[in-house]
Amino acid sequence: MRRIAVVPGSFDPVTLGHLDVIERAAGLYDELHVLVVHNPDKSALLPIAQRVSLIEQAVAESFTADNVVVSSWTVGLLVDYCTEVGASVLVKGIRSQIDVAYETPMAIVNRHLAGVETVFLLPNPAHGHVSSSLVRQVSALGGDVSPYVPAVVSEYLQRSPQ
Repeated sequence: MRRIAVVPGSFDPVTLGHLDVIERAAGLYDELHVLVVHNPDKSALLPIAQRVSLIEQAVAESFTADNVVVSSWTVGLLVDYCTEVGASVLVKGIRSQIDVAYETPMAIVNRHLAGVETVFLLPNPAHGHVSSSLVRQVSALGGDVSPYVPAVVSEYLQRSPQ
């Protein structure tokens, strides 16, 4: 039986912390879907198609994994996507107790709705303080985000008007 998992997120933009979680999760599952989802509570910097492209490039440049699929989902429940692709696990990176408090109710509901379990991965301490919103803010103010994001993302943000 193939073990299929999904790493969902807005990835706006993808950070080195995200890549760390993706790489470790890819080693745990036969197939890993990195799923860019629309978060109605957030104002996006990058269009979803651009986020998908940047993740694909970053994964290809960062590590060798032939079991990673990058896609997007904008309509319906996350567990609907999981059911569609046969995934029984969601993988979430957890940086702090705040993340645990936010993610726990969703994990319980996802298990109740579709039997999808949630696995929490702790970050590499080097990336535990980095968030996409922090990267967006530093980038918008002209700061160097290269220590926090893959090279392809840093280059894209430098070329793009904020």
